[in-house]
Amino acid sequence: AQLVESGGGVVQAGGSLRLSCAASGFTFGGYNIGWFRQAPGKDLEGVSCIGDIDGGAYYADTVKGRLTISRDTAKNSVYLQMSGLRPEDTGVYYCAASSVWLPRGYIDSADFCRQRPQPSEYDYWGQGIQVTVSS
Repeated sequence: AQLVESGGGVVQAGGSLRLSCAASGFTFGGYNIGWFRQAPGKDLEGVSCIGDIDGGAYYADTVKGRLTISRDTAKNSVYLQMSGLRPEDTGVYYCAASSVWLPRGYIDSADFCRQRPQPSEYDYWGQGIQVTVSS
């Protein structure tokens, strides 16, 4: 099982990027998907989460209104559309998948994303992709 991110790069402030996360070796059905980022010298930050079917989408306050997460079941992929990018959005972005079938104490997928789960509650991770926003 593997996750692969793509779509990163260098963009000027105010610009847009769309990150993709593709799964191989398993299907995203039955998984909640999160996007995390890590800026130089900072901790890993959860920026967005999308629940399994009809689970809804959630965003960190720092990105709300500028990022949109979506999933395409047919393509077994999850996307993070980023617009209005700022220099502080610079970092390595990771996608991660958390199985809904493991007992984690959440009511449903929406509750999982709403509670901003820790990175340790995700089962699979991508290798990360760099996003650099220049001022």
